[in-house]
Amino acid sequence: MKTKRLAIDGMLAAMCAVLGYIAIDATAFKITFETVPIMLGALLFGPLDGLAIGGVGTLIYQLLKYGVSATTVLWILPYVLMGLFLGLYAKKHNYKNTNKQILVSIILSELFVTILNTGVMYVDAVMYGYYFKGFITGGLLLRLVICIVKSVVFGIVMPKITTAVKKAI
Repeated sequence: MKTKRLAIDGMLAAMCAVLGYIAIDATAFKITFETVPIMLGALLFGPLDGLAIGGVGTLIYQLLKYGVSATTVLWILPYVLMGLFLGLYAKKHNYKNTNKQILVSIILSELFVTILNTGVMYVDAVMYGYYFKGFITGGLLLRLVICIVKSVVFGIVMPKITTAVKKAI
């Protein structure tokens, strides 16, 4: 079972990287599904798997798209923490989360990622000299709307996805 789980984690990390790479990216906001594999792995297998999927998947994506920079680790950190948080939450409830628990935990974790990514955008912009007044605040409302809509949709479909994947494995 450990080999199978490791293979699934690898596939989910690869999915995370690909979904991050093909995102709609408009500098101030990004529409992506890269968190879905992190959510799935964390809800099915727990905090270490969620952490690993988020870390490896996002690292691969960051290296392919942007290379190594002083802020690479900062861009990866929100996804690692998301996997850890969702995995701990799932484990706390013995991996038998209700649909409402999954919805709430996904909304909270997506908001957390959006807030952390907004902070990283600020740090990155200041470090590399592309910050201007209104850079963060100008896109914040749109970023939050996208975050809420995505997280509600993900929260609604994730119980069905986790059930189907559990049956398949």
